[in-house]
Amino acid sequence: MSMRELDRLKVVEAVIEQRLMPWRAAERLGISRRQIERLVARYRAAGPAGLLSQRRGHASNHQLPEDLAHRVLSLIRERYADFGPTLACEKLWECHGLQLSKETVRRLMTDAGLWIPRRQRPPKIYQPRARRACLGELIQIDGSDHRW
Repeated sequence: MSMRELDRLKVVEAVIEQRLMPWRAAERLGISRRQIERLVARYRAAGPAGLLSQRRGHASNHQLPEDLAHRVLSLIRERYADFGPTLACEKLWECHGLQLSKETVRRLMTDAGLWIPRRQRPPKIYQPRARRACLGELIQIDGSDHRW
C-alpha cells in the first residue's frame, strides 16, 4: 500500500469506528461524502484490500498497442532513421496513414535509441579563434563571385 492508501485506510477505519464523521472524512481526503460511503462499503466487504485501487495491474486506456509500436519502430528504422521525431511523425502520417502524436514518436525513438534529446547530447566543441593584435584586424572573407 502507498502512503496515500494507508492514510485513506486510517480515515475509513475511523469512520467505521465512529470516531470521525463521514463529511469530515470526506474533507480530509478531498473526496465527496458519497465516495466515503462507497469506501466504507468496500472496506466492510473486502477488508483493507478493498481500498486498493482497482486499476492496479491493468494497462492504461491510452497505452499504444505493442504491435503498432513495433510496426512504427520498424518503419522508422527502415526509412526514417536519420529523421527527427517531428518529421518522422509527419512522414508516417503522409506515407503510411499512421497518425500518432509527435511526442509518442519521440518517446518510441528515444526508448529505441534512435533519437537523443538535445539536453542529453554531448556538447559540440568549437575551435577557439586566436586573438588579433589590433582592433579591426580580423580578416573578412566573402564567398561571392562578383567584385564589390
